[in-house]
Amino acid sequence: MNKLAIRLSLAAKAHWANIQAHSRGDMDRGDISITTIIIWTAAVAGALAIAGTIAVVVVKYQGKLSGI
Repeated sequence: MNKLAIRLSLAAKAHWANIQAHSRGDMDRGDISITTIIIWTAAVAGALAIAGTIAVVVVKYQGKLSGI
């Protein structure tokens, strides 16, 4: 338990140092480009389309799939 407390303390200190560096502007935030937004939107839309297609197929063939 003591090792866990030490690790948590060190992790909290490191995280706090990162927060302070970010608030001072020492770290490069980086900006999200419009291309990244388009790619993420397309990926999420594709995943939803695939999930929707799978759901429709499962509902349509529910009786036939029960014996598998």
